Amino acid sequence: MSKGVGKFTLAAVFIILFAALCGRSNGDGLQVGFYRGKCRFTDVETAVAAVISASYRRDPTITAALLRMQFHDCFVNGCDASILLDGSNSEKTAIPNLSVRGYEIIESAKRVLEKICAGVVSCADIIVMATRDAVSMSGGGRYTVQTGRKDGTVSLASNVDLPPPSVSVSDSIKAFAAKGLNADDMVYLIGGHTVGVAHCSLFMDRLYNFNNTGKPDPTMNATLLATLRARCPQNVTVDNTANLDQNPLSSLTVDNSYFKQILMRRGVLQIDQELALDPLSSPTVNTIAKGSGFSAGFAQAMMKLGVVQVLTGKQGEIRRVCNATLSS
Repeated sequence: MSKGVGKFTLAAVFIILFAALCGRSNGDGLQVGFYRGKCRFTDVETAVAAVISASYRRDPTITAALLRMQFHDCFVNGCDASILLDGSNSEKTAIPNLSVRGYEIIESAKRVLEKICAGVVSCADIIVMATRDAVSMSGGGRYTVQTGRKDGTVSLASNVDLPPPSVSVSDSIKAFAAKGLNADDMVYLIGGHTVGVAHCSLFMDRLYNFNNTGKPDPTMNATLLATLRARCPQNVTVDNTANLDQNPLSSLTVDNSYFKQILMRRGVLQIDQELALDPLSSPTVNTIAKGSGFSAGFAQAMMKLGVVQVLTGKQGEIRRVCNATLSS
């Protein structure tokens, strides 16, 4: 396929998706352009994009941070911004969320909007819009998002049941299915690892004692094993990080490079590598790695993630600050 045809095809996909969504509610009360005309003369999505653009120029790694934030929020009780709430036992305090970052970016966008139209735009919507903008700025296709979410009022660490990095493909498929996401959605969403890093502690067993064998994971590329062992030596107190996309030329770009890497057995996390090896997911991985449809597929999966168990209408609230409920 020529480069020109590829661009046309991707553009056509986004036009079709937009046409399918624009001006219509999705049954959960969400709608493309929900805030149009609700914030004086300010376009809400443009205002959020300006905040994200400024943050991205300072730190391009915010894309990975926001992708992770949206996933961790939507996968636990739906996309309700409950991950933003402070509290001694809130979702923020759960072990999988201790390394989540980017909260100040969402709060910054919220402050801008509160000055223009107080109490109108939800923090849950800001997360989804901000993530979309960051993905676009990192080379991914700009996809359409529906808005109209309300913010949740409950945030409990005990509710956090995110799939661990060592989860099997079959169990991961079941976890995603419980959220209304299919196996292809799962592969594309884990493909968010095209940007971002993982701490050594999350894959140390693969380097030194895989499945208590006293040996490394035999599925890992030997060169990658040596590289990661140098990055993550045993018996150290510093928990270093490694890029999830091991191609240094694209580790900050939202593209299909991650999938090419895992086909070469250069997956860092166990689930990364298993995606390329398990027959339940390997056909999709091969298609993404060898084709030009990643951006469209990733966009569709992100849009589906964004509508998981949302609160709309009389449910939830519109917080004035994102880390506290109105009753706090």
